[in-house]
Parts: sequence; C-alpha cells; structure tokens
Amino acid sequence: MENDLIDGKSLLEGIAASSVEAFEMFYDHYHAFVYSIAINILKDKQEAEDITHDIFLEISKKAATYNPERGSVESWLAIRTRSRCVDLLRKKKEIPTDEDHEQSYSTSQNLIEETVMLHLDRQLIVKALKKLPDSQRTAVYGNFYENFTHREIAERLKLPLGTVKSLVRYGLKNLRKQLVRSKSLNFLKGDEKNDV
Repeated sequence: MENDLIDGKSLLEGIAASSVEAFEMFYDHYHAFVYSIAINILKDKQEAEDITHDIFLEISKKAATYNPERGSVESWLAIRTRSRCVDLLRKKKEIPTDEDHEQSYSTSQNLIEETVMLHLDRQLIVKALKKLPDSQRTAVYGNFYENFTHREIAERLKLPLGTVKSLVRYGLKNLRKQLVRSKSLNFLKGDEKNDV
C-alpha cells in the first residue's frame, strides 16, 4: 500500500521523462523496501546493497516498462528484486538444481509477500492474523514480526523445524487469502505475469 503522499506510478512517469527529482523521491521512498527483500533472500549486506543499487539503476532507464494494470509498484519492484537475487544465487551455484530453484523461488516469494505485508495497514494484518489457526498465527507472528528464525521458533514451541517451516508457509498462504478477500492484496494475485 503506497503512502498517501507518494504516488509511485506518477514518479515512474516522471523518471521516464528524465526527471531527477522524481527519481530521488522514488529512491527515497522505495529504497528500504527493495533492500529488505534483497537482504531477506541473500542474507548478505553487501550483496543486498549491490542488488538494490542495480535495481534503481535499471529503474532509471526502464521506468516506462511499469504497467499499472499488471500490479502495484511494490509488486513490480518486489518481482524485479526477487528475480535479480535468484539469478545471483544461481550464478554462485547456491541453486544448483531445478528442485532447489523451485524451493528458493517459493521461499523468496514468501519473503516478498511478507515484506509487502509489513507495509500494509497494521489493522488489516491484525484482523487477518486473528483468522489463522493458533499454531500458524504464532509461527507467522514470531517469524515476521518478532524476527525469530524458524529454528528459534521451533525451540520456543518445542516443535520439529520442518513443522515450523510448514506452519509459516501455510500461515502466509492463509494470511494472503484473508487479505485478498479484503481486496488489500490484489496485486499478489497473478503478479508473476508482470515483466521482470
């Protein structure tokens, strides 16, 4: 959800028209958002900073490729960032097989959704969280709002690590469904069609 004072679409139009001011405003508003996705996927500050820099450099040249009919500015940025991060991991051979790539895609998609969710109205999130089963709610809240790792949550809840990972994954899916029902996350549906 974009800040009421910031219209990302208009800023991208300004960037496409070579406005330095529009680019600076866009960068100031979305830098932390892009970086948070990159650091969550890459787990390396320098690499996350490099990817963030690359994303904004690319935007300075390709702002006109944004299509508002295919999703929000946040989802467009998130998909671009995830794609760049996965490409980097693949080059480093940290994603050596198709199966590993699929797993990484699933994990990074969850991270993107979590980051976008953190930018939404907290009241919507709280309402949606209340509708989750207790175990999923505890796992999602612990992982994304208290910043506990899956392992730390498993230790706290005295559950196997695999169970906690499943609770977080299914909890996020359920949370997304609740938010889509409330029409708050329509951009999370079908965003994979967006050009990256």
